[in-house]
Amino acid sequence: MSEKNKILVEVAPQYIESQSAPDSNRYIFAYTITITNVGITPAKLLTRHWLITDSNGKKQEVKGNGVIGEQPHLNPGETFRYTSGAMIETPVGVMQGKYVMLSDSGDQFKAAIPQFTLSIPRTLH
Repeated sequence: MSEKNKILVEVAPQYIESQSAPDSNRYIFAYTITITNVGITPAKLLTRHWLITDSNGKKQEVKGNGVIGEQPHLNPGETFRYTSGAMIETPVGVMQGKYVMLSDSGDQFKAAIPQFTLSIPRTLH
């Protein structure tokens, strides 16, 4: 990836016990994403692509335009933060993905969303 098109993605997941129903294999997680343009060219987030895998190996794929109904445009040094959620059928799972970005200079490029773990408290050490 060139220095002109560079996006940093940071993730903070959280288990939502009040909305989960472990007896029904329903585990709800929120995750807060911070997207920072660390490149030198402004860029707009066009689409998202998520792969969510529970500990039984069940996969969910989520694709769509923007995030939470927005397609943020980030100038160099700017940050966009949002919170969304996922439901899986096991107490532990993983998520990863990518955003497709479009720079103001017309280059389309991908920003990787690093894999992160969804787990209820006291499940993993």
